[in-house]
Amino acid sequence: MKKIPLTCIIDDDPIYIFGAQRMMKIGNLCESFMIFHNGKNALDTLQKIILNEGTLPDLILLDLNMPIMDGWEFLDAFIKIPCKQKITIYIITSSIDNEDVMKAKTYSNVSNYILKPVTIDGLKEILEKI
Repeated sequence: MKKIPLTCIIDDDPIYIFGAQRMMKIGNLCESFMIFHNGKNALDTLQKIILNEGTLPDLILLDLNMPIMDGWEFLDAFIKIPCKQKITIYIITSSIDNEDVMKAKTYSNVSNYILKPVTIDGLKEILEKI
């Protein structure tokens, strides 16, 4: 399995962020991380990187329920930004709402919908598909 150069985690839960980073480091799955605690900060930063043709993440792990701008609002805005690089997006959330699962399937750029907690094997499975 190849190591991902850059993963973006968009989540307001510091415990999840710490755990995901730790598992990806222990599993030697990722070199570095971009961390955002809401969709607005992530969107603003990623948009600047795209416009300046900088280094984008290969993978985005996106939570749905966050303050300021939630995961859905982030997705709706992010897909409108023209981007040459393919970025794999996984929704990783605690929402078991079937409407959320169905809505996620309407986004062609969302690879899957995964319930928290995520395990190291779950992360390896995600990275094998990239």
